[in-house]
Amino acid sequence: MFERPIFVISAPSGGGKNSLINILLQKEPRLQHSISSTTRQRRANEIDGINYHFLTRPEFEKRIAENQFIEYARVLDNYYGTEIAELDRIFKQGKYPILDIDVQGAQTLRGKELRMVSLFIVPPDMVELERRLRARGSETEAEIQSRLELARLEIMEKDNFDYVVVNDDLMKAAEELAQVVRTHMV
Repeated sequence: MFERPIFVISAPSGGGKNSLINILLQKEPRLQHSISSTTRQRRANEIDGINYHFLTRPEFEKRIAENQFIEYARVLDNYYGTEIAELDRIFKQGKYPILDIDVQGAQTLRGKELRMVSLFIVPPDMVELERRLRARGSETEAEIQSRLELARLEIMEKDNFDYVVVNDDLMKAAEELAQVVRTHMV
């Protein structure tokens, strides 16, 4: 489908994925973040078209029916997905897409004929993960508990990824990611 590799980064919510991707994008200008689409509510600090493409559930489901997604998943009652048009846009600019997707999305991509390099970010432990989720201040207690339970399940899938990076030191983890990415760029 695409000639060059797609870099897929997954992590449990609160694992530091977004922070690491932002650093990685500064370190490696040949990468470009693929903006996912979602039906979840926009947080106060998020901008449509920058953080996500925020869609209504009917619009998302219409795009699913029209095969516009290379992958999508339903997580905690919301859809998340990567549109084929978004990857085309990045490749046309001569860049490599970096996707931040969940474990389900990465699993879906493994079944497609793609050059994919998958990386999984893990927190040093569950105590730190819970601390990070609470520090965001964007979820209710019930949502935090749901995310922690989901994180336990997602972390069990880490061996299905090409690389696992422990995010105990942000800059060290970012450099490790950058080294992996550079070895796979053509």
